[in-house]
Amino acid sequence: MPLREINFDGIVGPSHNYAGLSLGNLASARNAGEVSRPRAAALQGLEKMRANLTLGLVQGLFVPHPRPNRTWLEALGTTLEDADPVLAANAMSASAMWAANAATVSPSPDTADRRCHLTVANLKTMPHRSHEWPATLAQLQLAFAVAEFAVHAPVPPAFGDEGAANHMRLCASHGEPGVEVFVYGVSGGAYPARQHLEASKAIARRHGLNPERTLFAEQSEQAIAAGAFHNDVVAVANERVLFAHELAFADKNSLVAKLQKLVPGFEYVEVPAAEVSLEEAIRSYLFNAQLLTTPDGEPTLVVPAEAQETPAVWGWLQRHLAGNGPIRRVEVVDVRQSMANGGGPACLRLRVVADPSSVDPRFLADEAKLDALAKVVTRYWPDEIHHADLQQPALVAQVVEARLRLLDALSLQELA
Repeated sequence: MPLREINFDGIVGPSHNYAGLSLGNLASARNAGEVSRPRAAALQGLEKMRANLTLGLVQGLFVPHPRPNRTWLEALGTTLEDADPVLAANAMSASAMWAANAATVSPSPDTADRRCHLTVANLKTMPHRSHEWPATLAQLQLAFAVAEFAVHAPVPPAFGDEGAANHMRLCASHGEPGVEVFVYGVSGGAYPARQHLEASKAIARRHGLNPERTLFAEQSEQAIAAGAFHNDVVAVANERVLFAHELAFADKNSLVAKLQKLVPGFEYVEVPAAEVSLEEAIRSYLFNAQLLTTPDGEPTLVVPAEAQETPAVWGWLQRHLAGNGPIRRVEVVDVRQSMANGGGPACLRLRVVADPSSVDPRFLADEAKLDALAKVVTRYWPDEIHHADLQQPALVAQVVEARLRLLDALSLQELA
């Protein structure tokens, strides 16, 4: 079977809430303390997956992590019931739904041993995300259990790694050798730079990448300071196309020049700051979109509804389409619950180029499976969560049961 790009979306967990835990994520901070709607959030995510299937794409899924994370709390010498509210919120976080931070992926055409390599992100910078990696590793080891894959534990936490959100791959087509771009941060003003250069270099070595086809690019301090806590908030790549804000990179000209040499037919699509400010790009998540190649060969950008509602952003997109630019189609999806917590369409998915038949089928989606999951979500997910209720026994019991019902529906009881 030929290699295909598979988008693995994280199912929004039943403990989805707005605790405002992510420093530098402006949407997360802006909505801290608001009432969340986990059921609506999960259904929006499932509809996003369904839209990808309608486009003719291969769609995968990851399941929510166990919440509360009692193992983590026990290691901290406490329980959910006894923990202070902030620590309890960290243990109840549903942020693993943003699968772009699950791992960094290098497909087999790029690696020395011709296996697809995945390194789980350590996410060390933010406490609520730092305890995700064991559950992520368990899922990846199940989903990619055959010899065609190599699944690695995280880079040691001396160096922060945030996964595919800071990694791009450009190539003539998904099944051909590519150029992998690791985007790291050095400084971000008041906000931390989450991706360390040494972590990116370690992953490139682990994956056996060709140094001549591996690039390390610094994210601009201006972008991080404006709220682009990951590169995928200001840039996204797919096959020959790099789509980025003018202020995404510290040294844009050098990066573009190298890609022009290494990627046949390379096309750089830049949004000028004079037309769309960093603030507008980050608020609308224009670049935290899925840039995809559909079976008809049309480069398609899947944007959140907020992009359509931001005049400068929507105006730029319409001018680009009218001008016959590289992006030929724009699709709009509603992921407002995720957006309110700082994650757009691209945050919700991890891209894996592989033969779909080599993936554990329990992690692949079709219409019937999405229908079944929607029924589980509708019946068992909380309708809403008030931030002050995260330690309430009734809510905790509902969150635990909802996840177990989902695992039963997918026959993934070994993840219980």
